[in-house]
Amino acid sequence: MADAPPPPASWAGLPFFRDQWPALWARLRAVPDWQPAPDVIFRALALTPRDRVRVVILGQDPYPTPGRATGLAFSFPPGQPPRDSLRNILTELAEDTGQPKADGDLAPWADQGVLLLNTALTVPVGRANGHKGWGWEELAAQVVQATAADGPRAFVLWGAPAQRLCADLPRDGHLFIETPHPSPLSAWRGFFGARPFSAVNRWLAARGEPVIDWSR
Repeated sequence: MADAPPPPASWAGLPFFRDQWPALWARLRAVPDWQPAPDVIFRALALTPRDRVRVVILGQDPYPTPGRATGLAFSFPPGQPPRDSLRNILTELAEDTGQPKADGDLAPWADQGVLLLNTALTVPVGRANGHKGWGWEELAAQVVQATAADGPRAFVLWGAPAQRLCADLPRDGHLFIETPHPSPLSAWRGFFGARPFSAVNRWLAARGEPVIDWSR
């Protein structure tokens, strides 16, 4: 690994890329066995440019299982059966909308303006939260602050870390959906039955915007 992956153009003006990214990249280069691959670290920001964000779904960090991290929060590689948090998300989706999603690849959501952003964009293989505190949180904070400043957005915040990151965002005009995390350890505490997908679509429709086809 040599040159740092460049930020997607629409997000490149965030101070993180000038002030923190060079040092963070140097730290990543010095350690082995992390994922996702460098060319997809910023995939969430690339697939959902700043001016197209309509919904923000925050995750924690990429899946640590080898080969599973895709650069999109909660998403699985195409063709892999969903497990754990994603399986619970898709279970709730089917119950909420009556339109099940056939697989765990969430890239079609990103294409519709759903920013699937993790608060840490890399993870050591086999060690969840291993890059927590490395500086990624500053990028996530800047992204959500910029997104909130750009106009009314829907923020879907599953779990305490996502909710803390957005605690200081202005509330006027935005939709905030806050529930427990969809992890198998916490989904039963209020994630199941929260109906976030239909709530987002009702809010978008009331604004005269196209709804998200969550079944894609």
